[in-house]
Amino acid sequence: MSVQDFTFAARDGFELHATRFESTSTTSNGRAVLVASATAVPRGFYRHLAADLAAQGHDVVTFDYRGIGDSRPSSLRGFDARMRDWALLDMAAAVDWVQEQLQPRKLFVWGHSVGGQVAGLLDNADAIDGMATFSSQSGYWRLQGQEQVAMVGFHMHLTFPFFTSTLGYVPMSKFGGGEDLPKGVAREWSRWCRHPNYLLGDTTLPLQRYQSFKAPVLAYSFDDDKWGTARSVDAMMKAYPHLVRRHVLPRDIGLQQLGHFGAFRKDASVLWRQTVEWIDTVDPL
Repeated sequence: MSVQDFTFAARDGFELHATRFESTSTTSNGRAVLVASATAVPRGFYRHLAADLAAQGHDVVTFDYRGIGDSRPSSLRGFDARMRDWALLDMAAAVDWVQEQLQPRKLFVWGHSVGGQVAGLLDNADAIDGMATFSSQSGYWRLQGQEQVAMVGFHMHLTFPFFTSTLGYVPMSKFGGGEDLPKGVAREWSRWCRHPNYLLGDTTLPLQRYQSFKAPVLAYSFDDDKWGTARSVDAMMKAYPHLVRRHVLPRDIGLQQLGHFGAFRKDASVLWRQTVEWIDTVDPL
């Protein structure tokens, strides 16, 4: 396996940073995997998954959305970006890059949270042969679990509007929520999270594309995930027409906890194997 950092242009020319985990010629199975990150999570968080998949023969690409990780400008103040740009401009361009540069036999997306939510908006989704999503939930605040109902409601109604108006961005890093968010991203996300249908209620989006998403989708929810409860994942993933749902208890894979991020930590490799087994049913080698 070799690991190379590189850049590619988003649909509007914005430079995005990415990493390729290339399988060796002796292990390559002709599959490419594009990892689509969660909100405010830099691509480096997925390096263990990417390395593991590459060792199994997959050619893996991770990337940072605009405003996140290495794709962040020197200052977020005045930086123009919306959450829809992560899908329509950034993720779509990543799919283009993988298809054009790697020319895989099959392309699979592994989407974490927003990465799985927005894939159905892509105008090139017909290039995707299958997708596995992890905690890709409706962000509507009333669908969150336990204390997160009040917490998400508070942030989306008060904190996000306050910070975007005063600072020009949301300092997520200051309260343990990942990386800071650009103003437009935070405002659009908070607006979606206040709507009962989340982004599926935003008629300015090309929502009709979900119904033409031809690839099979395996959608995970995790029993101890207070952000991605089973009902919130159901509410979001109903948009995909070819859906398989799995609800996982941490003890099912020998762990004490998973939460919203545990599926991508080293000790969750059993889950990765089970996901590859599902991919094998979609694409028998």
